[in-house]
Amino acid sequence: MMTVKPTAVLKGQTGLFSIVIAALALYSCNSSAGNGGGYEQPPQALPVLTVTSIPATTYQEFSASIEGSKDIEIRPQVDGYLDKIYVDEGAHVRKGQALFHINDRPYSEQLNNTKAILAAAKANLSNADINLAKIKPLVQNNVVSDVQLKTAQAAYDAALANVSQAEAMVQSAAINLGYTTISAPVDGYIGRIPHKTGSLVGLGTAEPLTVISEIKEVYAYFSLSENDFLRFKDQYAGKSIEEKIKQMPPVELVLADNSVYPQKGKVETVSGQFNNGMGAISFRAAFPNTDGLLRSGNTGRIRIPHSIASAIVIPTEATFELQDKVFVFAVADSNKVMSSPVTISGKNGNYYIVAGGIEAGKKIVYTGLDRLRDGAMIQPVPISMDSLLKVRPL
Repeated sequence: MMTVKPTAVLKGQTGLFSIVIAALALYSCNSSAGNGGGYEQPPQALPVLTVTSIPATTYQEFSASIEGSKDIEIRPQVDGYLDKIYVDEGAHVRKGQALFHINDRPYSEQLNNTKAILAAAKANLSNADINLAKIKPLVQNNVVSDVQLKTAQAAYDAALANVSQAEAMVQSAAINLGYTTISAPVDGYIGRIPHKTGSLVGLGTAEPLTVISEIKEVYAYFSLSENDFLRFKDQYAGKSIEEKIKQMPPVELVLADNSVYPQKGKVETVSGQFNNGMGAISFRAAFPNTDGLLRSGNTGRIRIPHSIASAIVIPTEATFELQDKVFVFAVADSNKVMSSPVTISGKNGNYYIVAGGIEAGKKIVYTGLDRLRDGAMIQPVPISMDSLLKVRPL
């Protein structure tokens, strides 16, 4: 979808109506004074614009979905009953803040058990160390054979390995016990919490406990068709796609209520391949979100601007539609009007950008088109484009 945005926001209609009414009133007074009481119906007086070229900005719009810069699923790493939920849906949390707690009694007992096993292993190691120390001098004095020394050494090595294994078991039990308290990995906002206190959760749980969205910066994902992508490659300078993206101007985000997000974003990346099912390729634009106005799951439209140094802009009031075509009433030198089709390349508010069908310098009827037919004679009341620009500055 292509839209057009004049350089500034369009203002109200009061000043514009005043211009038209004043011009018509002036003509009416002059016409009455010179009519002399005759009965011939004079040509109707209508405001006429001279078409001019002015700078304008066109926009390409693409549907977009918004995600946080980090949308992290929070999942349990141990099995158990959820006995505490420390946060509520939508709450803002800090990195390291406790979110959930799984009943830790089984894991606490498991840690105590592994500590006992470690203590026994250390005792066996001490005993093996004593036996080895007793055997060594006996072997040196040829009191016992070398085989007994090797046996004592093997027993010591086995006891040492058992200590290492028991220490690893203690560490594993401590880690599992730590997993019973689930903390926030980043700053962000809590999403939906599908599980309640008392729910059995674990590694096999299908749904995450929640999702944390970090939204200081948000990503807007939008897709270009193959044709749009080819035009994009021709539109911006650069040898690679990355260089062309760097040449793109800041983009705007139009929200679901058609309001424009106050901060502009920047297109950062493009997908490496087209989606075969959709025939489109995905782009990502980043927007600052310091006030937290945007959330993951929002939708909108990305507007990519394209500046035109000289474009023919006409008010929509000066046009009418017939069989899906847009027409204007052009005014000839004889003050006769003739309908003429025009090609529209974009629209914003009350303005059309004209791509063909009429040239700068031509005159068109501004209002009162419903009272006209081809060949009708009118009395032009000039309305300058400058007057319109004062009411609708560009």
